[in-house]
Order: sequence, then structure tokens, then C-alpha cells
Amino acid sequence: MERIPPPAEELALIDQELVRLDARRAQLLARRAWLVSVLHQAVAPQQPFPTWSPRPGAAAGPAGAAGVPGAAGAAREVSGPSAQNVLLALGAVLLAVAAFAFTVVSWGSMGIGGRAAVLGAVTAAALAAPVVLLRRGLRSTAESVAALGMALTVLDAYALYAVALPDTDGTAYAAGSAGVLSVLWAGYGSVLRGLRLPLPAAVLTAQLPLPLAAIAAGAAPLGVAWALLGTAVLDAVAALRAPGRPARVLAAACGVAVGGWALFAGLVFSASAAAPASAVAPGALLLAGAALALAAAFRAIPRPAGSGAADAVAGRGAFGAPGGEGPTGLAAPGVPGVPGVPGVPGVPAGNGAEAGRVQGAAALAVVAGLAAVAALGGVVRAALPEGWVAVAYLLCAVPLLGLGGLVRSTAPVPVLPAPVRRGLAGAGAGVAALAGVSALPAVLVALLSPVEVLGGIWEGRVPSATGAGWTAPTAAAVVLFAVAGLAARLFRVSGRSEAATAAVALGWAGLFLLPGVGALPHPVVLAWHVLLTVAATGLALRAPGARAAVPAAACALAGALSVSLLALAGRPGTFAVLGALAVLFTAAAFDARGPRWAVRTAAGLSVGWAVALALAVARALDLEPLSRALLVLAVSAVVALVAARPVARAPRPARVPFEAAGAGAAALAVCLVLPDLPALALVLGLCGVLAAGTAVRPDRRPVGYAAAVLFVLAAWVRLAASGVTVPEAYTLPVTVPALVVGLLRRRRDPEASSWTAYGPGLAATLVPSLVAAWSDPHWPRPLLLGLGALAVTLAGARRRLGAPLVLGGGVLVLDALHELAPYVVQVVDALPRWLPPALAGALLLVVGATYEKRLRDARRLRGALSRMR
Repeated sequence: MERIPPPAEELALIDQELVRLDARRAQLLARRAWLVSVLHQAVAPQQPFPTWSPRPGAAAGPAGAAGVPGAAGAAREVSGPSAQNVLLALGAVLLAVAAFAFTVVSWGSMGIGGRAAVLGAVTAAALAAPVVLLRRGLRSTAESVAALGMALTVLDAYALYAVALPDTDGTAYAAGSAGVLSVLWAGYGSVLRGLRLPLPAAVLTAQLPLPLAAIAAGAAPLGVAWALLGTAVLDAVAALRAPGRPARVLAAACGVAVGGWALFAGLVFSASAAAPASAVAPGALLLAGAALALAAAFRAIPRPAGSGAADAVAGRGAFGAPGGEGPTGLAAPGVPGVPGVPGVPGVPAGNGAEAGRVQGAAALAVVAGLAAVAALGGVVRAALPEGWVAVAYLLCAVPLLGLGGLVRSTAPVPVLPAPVRRGLAGAGAGVAALAGVSALPAVLVALLSPVEVLGGIWEGRVPSATGAGWTAPTAAAVVLFAVAGLAARLFRVSGRSEAATAAVALGWAGLFLLPGVGALPHPVVLAWHVLLTVAATGLALRAPGARAAVPAAACALAGALSVSLLALAGRPGTFAVLGALAVLFTAAAFDARGPRWAVRTAAGLSVGWAVALALAVARALDLEPLSRALLVLAVSAVVALVAARPVARAPRPARVPFEAAGAGAAALAVCLVLPDLPALALVLGLCGVLAAGTAVRPDRRPVGYAAAVLFVLAAWVRLAASGVTVPEAYTLPVTVPALVVGLLRRRRDPEASSWTAYGPGLAATLVPSLVAAWSDPHWPRPLLLGLGALAVTLAGARRRLGAPLVLGGGVLVLDALHELAPYVVQVVDALPRWLPPALAGALLLVVGATYEKRLRDARRLRGALSRMR
């Protein structure tokens, strides 16, 4: 059955889809604009500005590149306008350097009137020349000359300070001159609209006067921060009122940077205040910054033409319905009669420009919310005891969640537009998330502190974390409960699965910290943690979605490990806790209604805790290693029986985890008796019995190979423990069963290869015996090996089986060579020194002469062997 989302979630989904459509429309509009520009270039190739081409280096046509005759097909690395711009820029820079040298170094021989007259005349000429150049259409040249003139105005200011005002404070003079130059450059750029450089330069220079004036007046760091915030206000005004788009964009960027530094300074002063009164002044700065950011957010929201002021404030859409814009604040795209965005000429409604403004408004609202929380939280933090910092900021962040409608089922506040509501809610959620993260160290201390008990098991040593020695455990618990409640409410309102995950994990963590808050006795702490593990396990089995079940299962596992270690402080608690957890996970493994992954995990955990309980019993009875291993192996045997004949209602997915965990328990039993070879042989044999019993089931036949390996290992370990060094004692117990198995397989499948049926069994004895025979100085082993290899060879020849024939014949030949080796050595020593090389050469000649015949014989031999089974 398909779930119908609540209205708030459905509205959010619709708005997200509208934003994606707007972004796609913006891409198509950008592509269309580029195509139109390409068509215009084809009709009128003479452009006043250099244009970008998506295919650099493309052919310029019959007339040549860039319209230059005779240049057809010639590749040009630099276009004509680019070269022109480089030359103009270099010329302006060189002239500025020359003017600086003239001003600072070379005018000592001139009087004050002459120096001022020369520099003033050059500056006036440089500033006036762009007027004539723009009339003649030389815009790039005009830009270069205007840049030179603006640089000369800076030198004029320096000259005035060096000559006329040398006793004036340098910082104060820099502040005043920066303000004057900013105003002059802004007026110059407003008069000459064809120049693009003066207005951005004025914006950059305007960042200096207020901070420099504050520093010159000896203001405190907080006063400098207020000056930075005032500069951000001026930047915001310039971003709204500046005539050119580059100046507006630069003003907005500078406002964000300068305002960000001011808010950061306010946050530092507020967070370091020792008393509430000391946090008031930084809080005022933060609140002022929040008001500025909120005002900028309101101004950044695009408003459809024709909607009244009340509609714009209430967040009504293009149709006048409350909340018609949705969380994104966008009007419905494609509605006839909706004009472009105010203040951005030529941008149609519903495109990417509107989406960008909406996102910017939401980001500014986030900044405003965070600044407000920092301002109020700083005052509250200073009034609370140490360790309650997160609680203070969390209390101030909850109203933002209410304004955003994240924790209310009713309609959001109609006074705030949707992007502002979303930004404020995001700020509140971010503060809540940081508060929850700040409480995690206390949870980690509570989880890991039981490790101290391992230093003295059953000695009554209780970790200090179980008492009241934590750092503000009460505050951590309060934060965790509060954030978990907010996440649960968010899940109920919006249905977001991430909120369910956070609610489960943080709520369990808060409950886990409660014993540390009240300094409860050790048995009560154990009982409480076991109950929490039971509750988390039940939630993992019954939760409707994986987003809540997975964190519940993780909490159950973490709690089970922690309480198991904590229970080792005393003997009764150990048996009670380990037994309860073993029963709990076993019951969860047989839960037919639980998720498959949860049932499988519980099956493995049940075996693990059963083994831990068995080891605790062995320690209590002071058993020997062999007895401990047998007790653990008994758990593996019970698991094998349960997996072979499970209860009727047991889910099938639990079988494989049961068997895997049982195999792990058997491996642990083997590890417990590794130093004792006789005990190791017994345990390996019992493991082989369990594996053989499991292999009886039709669906577990491959386990028979493991059983055979275990039996062989048990026999070998037993032989080694008895001091047996004869290799045949180790190999024959492998060869005989392997040959029997191969014989049975050949009878069932006559087409099976002899290498598969008999090869492993024969090689298991023949090869080690041959190695031992070559180093054996006595004659019984080589003789018996030769007789056995001869019998195998004859049997292979009679049955026409390749494996016995080749293996037996090869071992027979090598064994014979070993017996004849002393005599061969004697004969070789009796021969002349030149005879072996001569024989080798003759052999090579013979082989070379009969090469073709030998190859034919070799192919026949290979074919004969390949026809054998």
C-alpha cells in the first residue's frame, strides 16, 4: 500500500521539483543566448569586445583568421583583442611605476608648487582622457588610461600627506583618504558609465575607512568589529543601489566577508564572556548582524510583479494564496504575465537567477539565525554553571525550529517568507545537531569505562564512570533528551527518516547516561543497562523502517558489550548479565517477524554470549584448558543440533549465522588447547565429528571435506605428540581413505579422470616417501617404496589409468636412480675427464639428427597418456 505523505512533505517535494525545473530552464536559456551570440557573430563579425568561442582554433573561413587577408588556415595562439588588452595593461602598469618613482624619489629638485602642478596636471589629464577616448569608441584604451589616473590619485594622496600633512596620524589620514578616494571614484564611474573599473575599485576602497578610523581612534577590538559591521551595511546598500552589475556583485561579496569577520569576532567575545553583563555588548553586535542578514534575506527574495506589499511580506504566491510559493519562495514557472526579476533586466521569471536568489536568501537567513542564537545563548551560557553551554544555546535555538515549522504540525508563521523560514529552521537544526554532538564524549566515556574492569575480573572493581565523577553528565543527558525529542517531533511532522535515526540513537544515549547522573549502585546500573539492551533489541525487531531499526540494533550491540564488561566486576553479576543477554539474543534469533538482517545478527550474537557464559563457568570452576575447550565445544555442538533441527517457528535465515558462529566457537576451542598436543588432537577429532555430523545433511555435503581435514589433522597431532617421525605414518591415513573415495567415485562416474580420483591419494604417500628415501642411508624404505611404486605402475598399466602409471613409474625411476647413484659416481670417477663432454656432444648430435622422429614419438606418447583415464 503506497504511503500518502503529509501536506507539508508533499509541498516540499513539489517545491524541490520546481527548483529542478527552474535550473534546467536556466541552462537552456544560457545555451540559447550563446547560440544567438554565435549567429550574430556570423552576421556581423566586428565585435567591440573579445568573445569566447566554444571551439578555440576553429577555421576562420576563406578570409583567414580574424578577418585578416592571406591568413587562411594559419593557427593563431593569441587573438587581436587579447594582444591589445595585454599591451594596454602593460603600458598602464609601466606608467604607474614611473609616476610612483617620480613622486617618491625624483622630485627633490623641484619646488612645492612645481611638484604639485606637475602631478596634478598629469592626474587631471589621465582622468579627462577617457572622455575623448570613449567618444571615439576606444573603450579598452579608455579603461587603461582611467586605471592610470586612479593610481595617480593614490599618489596624490600620498604626496599631500608627505609634503603638507607630515605630522598627521597615518592611520587616521589613511582612513580619510580611502573614504575620499572611494567617493571620488564612485562619482567618476557614475559619470563615465562606459568605464567598468572605477565602481568596483570604489567598492574595494570603501572597505577601509571605518575599520581604519576605529583603529585610529583607539577603539577596543569590539569597536573594530562594530566598524566592520557598519562597513557591511554600506556594502549591502551598494549591492542594492550600485548602477553596474560587477559593482553590485563585488559589494555583496565584500559585505559577506566583512560581515562574517564581524560576526566571528562577536561570537568569540560572547563565548569568552565570564558574566552575563560581559556578554551583552557582543550579543548586541551579533543581534545587529542578525538583523542585517535578515533584512538582506528579505530583500533577496524575488517578488512577482503585481503582488502587493502585503503579499510580498506574507509570502503569498503569484495567485494570492498563502504559502503559494512553497518553501522555495518561487512563483509557479510558465505562468503567463509574470515579468522578470526586479532589478535584473532581461532575466525571465522562473529561471536560474530566481533560484539563485532564493538560495541566497535562505543562506542569509541561516546566518541570521545562527547569529541570534549566539547572541542570546552567550548571555544565557554565562548565567549557567560550567558544563551547561550546549543547553544554553539549545534553548535559544528551539524558537527558530518553531518559526520554521519543523516542530509544529500547524501552518508556519505567515509573516515570514518561505526561504526565510527554511533558513531559520536550518540554523536551529544545525545548533541542535551541534549540541547533540557535544554530548557524545560523555556517552563514549560511559561506554568505554567498563574496560577498566578487565584489570581485575571478579575483584569488585567498579569504574569511576558509574558514579558521579563525570563532567556534567546531567547536562549531557538533558541535551540528548532534548535533541532526541526535537528529532522525534520532526519525524512526526515531516516523516524524514534521518530524524527517526537521530531520535532513536540520541534517546538511547540519554537513557544510558542516567545511572551516572544519580550515582546508582552497581547492581542497579547493570539491571538498567540490560533493560536498555532489551528495549533496543525489541525496537530493532519491530521498528517499521530500517532508518530506526539499524540505529536501535547498533545501540543494542554497544550496550550489550558495555554491560558485559561492567558485569565482570562481580561473579553473580557476570552470570546474570551474560545469561540474560544470551537468552535475549537467542529469542531474537527465533523471531519470525523480525527483519532478516536483524535475525541473522541476533543468531551470531546469541552464540557469542553463550560462549562467554561457558568461559565464565569454566573460570568459576577453575577448569583446565582441555575442560574449557570441551565446554566451549559443547556450545558448538548444541548450535549444530539447533541448526540441523531448528524449532518449527525458527526463521530459515538464522541457520547460516548459527552455523558460522558455531564454527567460530569450535575454532576458539582449538585455540584454547594449542600448547597441549594430546588435548589438541582430541579437540580436533571432536571438531571433525561435528563437521561429519553436519555433512550428513543434504545441503551441507561440502562440509565433509572439512571433516576429513580435521580427522587427518587430529591423527597427525596425535602422532607428533607420541614422537612418531616416520612420514608414512602421517601419509597412509590420508592415502587409504582418499583411494577409497576415488574408487567409489569411479564406480559412480566411470568418466571421471584418474587424476581426480586417485592422484591426490597416491601423491600424498609416494611423494613424501620418495623425499625421505633420498635422504635415508638404509635399504628398507627404498626397497618398500620401489615395490609399492612398481605395484602402482603395474595396476595403472593393467587398468590403463594415467595417474597410477605416471606417478608410480616416476617414483620407481627416481627410486632406482637413488639406489644406483653410488655406482654411477664410481663409474664416472673411473672414466677419463674428456669422456663426459664427448658423450654429451654425441648425444646432442644424435638428438639433432633424429629431432623430427623424436617429436613424432613424443606426440604418440602424449596421446597414449591422454587416452588413459
